[in-house]
Amino acid sequence: MNIFLETERLILRQFTSADVENLVLLDSDRQVMRFINGGTPTPTEVIQNQLLPKILSYYAKYPHFGFWAVDEKMSQEFIGWFHFYPAIENQFAVELNLVTPGEIALGYRLRQGAWGKGYGTEGSKALIHKGFTELQVQRVVVWALAENLASIRVMQKVGLQFERAFSFTEQQLPNVSQRQAVKYGVMSPIYC
Repeated sequence: MNIFLETERLILRQFTSADVENLVLLDSDRQVMRFINGGTPTPTEVIQNQLLPKILSYYAKYPHFGFWAVDEKMSQEFIGWFHFYPAIENQFAVELNLVTPGEIALGYRLRQGAWGKGYGTEGSKALIHKGFTELQVQRVVVWALAENLASIRVMQKVGLQFERAFSFTEQQLPNVSQRQAVKYGVMSPIYC
């Protein structure tokens, strides 16, 4: 197991080709997917042939950045993932002029059983800290749908500040009725 980061309760590790089933279970939950694509499960073929290969490609392209599988330490159970990668890789954000060169995008997706336990906050804090203290990151940003109040609370808890409201386009999120969104961010000197 190639561990990227450990917290008190979490292990963030590189994904492997053996994680297909973990991603299928995560992305099959309509509640998990409701703020991503309106609740539509991601087909296994898409995960196996598109999503996972893209995730795995980040490790060679951006050492120390990418998508990190999250295992709960006590149970060793897969509970989701975090991403921490150059924001320029987010096509939607680029299309909407939400990206400034050098920004690192933070995000996560957790199984329902992991909700409400502080894992989003714990993993986000650890990634931001590692980014600013070890990886020379200057700025971290997050985007979320405005109705995703749980994720917005996590952003606020980890010290990110509201920067602007915007809307995703219908083409970007065709199955989501409310496309209003927010951008939060923080710079290294402010955070540390």
